[in-house]
Amino acid sequence: MIDAYEDPGKPDSRGGGRYLWWLVRCQPGRAAAGALLGSTWMVLLAATPYLMARAIDEGLEPGDMGALVGWSVALFAVGAFNAWLSIMRHRTMTRVRMDANFRTVKVVVGQAVRLGAALSRRAGAGEVVTIGVGDVQTISQSLTVVGPGVGAVVAYLVVAGLLLSVSTLIAVVVLLGIPVIVLLVGPLLTRLQGTETEYRERQGVLTARIADLAGGLRVLNGLGGKGLFADAFHRDSQRLRSQGYRVGAVTSWVQALGVGLPTLFMAVVTWLAARLAAQGAISIGELVSVYGYVAVLVGPVAFWVECGYQISRGLVAARRVIRFLRLEPMEDAGTRDAPAEPSVLHDPESGVRVLPGRLTALACARPADSAAVLDRLGRYVPSAATWGGVPLDEIALAQVRRRILVADHEADLFAGTLRELVGGGDDPGDEERVARAVHTAVADDIVQGLPDGLDSAIDAQGRNLSGGQRQRVRLVRALVADPEVLLAVEPTSALDAHTEARVAERLGAARRGRTTVVTTTSPLVLDRADTVLHLVEGKVSATGSHRDLLEREPGYRALVARDTELAEMPDTEITDTADAEEAVR
Repeated sequence: MIDAYEDPGKPDSRGGGRYLWWLVRCQPGRAAAGALLGSTWMVLLAATPYLMARAIDEGLEPGDMGALVGWSVALFAVGAFNAWLSIMRHRTMTRVRMDANFRTVKVVVGQAVRLGAALSRRAGAGEVVTIGVGDVQTISQSLTVVGPGVGAVVAYLVVAGLLLSVSTLIAVVVLLGIPVIVLLVGPLLTRLQGTETEYRERQGVLTARIADLAGGLRVLNGLGGKGLFADAFHRDSQRLRSQGYRVGAVTSWVQALGVGLPTLFMAVVTWLAARLAAQGAISIGELVSVYGYVAVLVGPVAFWVECGYQISRGLVAARRVIRFLRLEPMEDAGTRDAPAEPSVLHDPESGVRVLPGRLTALACARPADSAAVLDRLGRYVPSAATWGGVPLDEIALAQVRRRILVADHEADLFAGTLRELVGGGDDPGDEERVARAVHTAVADDIVQGLPDGLDSAIDAQGRNLSGGQRQRVRLVRALVADPEVLLAVEPTSALDAHTEARVAERLGAARRGRTTVVTTTSPLVLDRADTVLHLVEGKVSATGSHRDLLEREPGYRALVARDTELAEMPDTEITDTADAEEAVR
């Protein structure tokens, strides 16, 4: 199977069928072994009625005990060997499926990493989860056709040849009857693809809503909206269940016909063979062999139907994977080099100018507006932002990512040790750098409170940490990266006043001489900033120090006092000094 560190290869994304065939081509030896073992296994199943017919005609009917014992021993030997073949076939096909499973997982994870920050804008969380949990398994299961599927075709041809030696009429009936059975099931497989596709789409949407509901449960409780969202989820789940019933109805018909029609066909052929035996056209042994051959054919036909069912579902799942693989990250058309020296970052849309080597704070009544400015300055969305007079969109993206870091206060925290979590892509073994970052983020108590310190296990999304601890861990991770330009979104919003004050003091000292931008409305952080930009409706309204803006900007004063309704008004509309003073109080 594919190694954990092995390159999965470049998938064929031209269609669902081509993707499944690519998974087969990635393991040609194992796929060929599965086909060979499956074919041999099924052919030897057909050999059983042949050996029984010889034992009856040459041993039992004439009373030749030597011949009877000889054919019986051969029958036992073939059965024992076929049992071993069955084990090897199953083991090989399990490896085929697991390789396809792991390879698809690696391809999907690689694409998620490639999309990076664009992932959340291009695909919902529910879509990714559904692919990883359900579609990957469905795709791997569809590769069953490689072993038993090929074996079913070979066994069908061999049995048809054996029947031809017994009776031309029976052989013709079998040769024509089995394809008719397969064709009867075909329309159901087409319908299954349609219902399965719709079911998968609904499942992805519902999975996303589960994540949203779980993540926002605390907020919903506070707003009294938990019941409303629970009712909406209940309605969606009922629709998904109804769609699942439709998928189940088609599936049950496919599986019932896959077993029932061959069994009915076996009865018809057996009746025909019995008529020929009564007329003396075939012997008793040949009658037994015909029954055995047709009984054996029930297996291949059932396999065909099962393979058709699995391939139909596999195609649906593969198309979803391909749709995900076709997503493209933000286009990188940049060819110019970034400024060699620390330079001014400028966002014309908002008027924000960030001077190099300074701690700049963006204060805005609507956090989304200030976060949008950092997205533009960090080149996460197309914009006219410049760096040292050079348009950011024209600079090679790799250089931008290497020197500018946007630290979101809700960024994902991956499962692992705390050391791995804060180390990121760099060597987390630099104890001194990690210790400085932990001290700056006032996270010493987190490390000391964990059983194994930095080597303690952290759950995915930091679920075993409090909200304030998670925010400080995110800040530690950004500080360990030590970028030339750090753009931090609300880095202290979940901290108490005492901790926030210490973070603000230490952050300025730790980042002295390096460009740092924070979005905040906390006076404790704003007072430590070298420059404060007051944004109103996403535009720079005033610039200065915190104390200077408090004295001359009523709107800023209202914002710091948390009077957001007053703060959203342009300063020209706040003319009553008494009102402004009241807002501050």
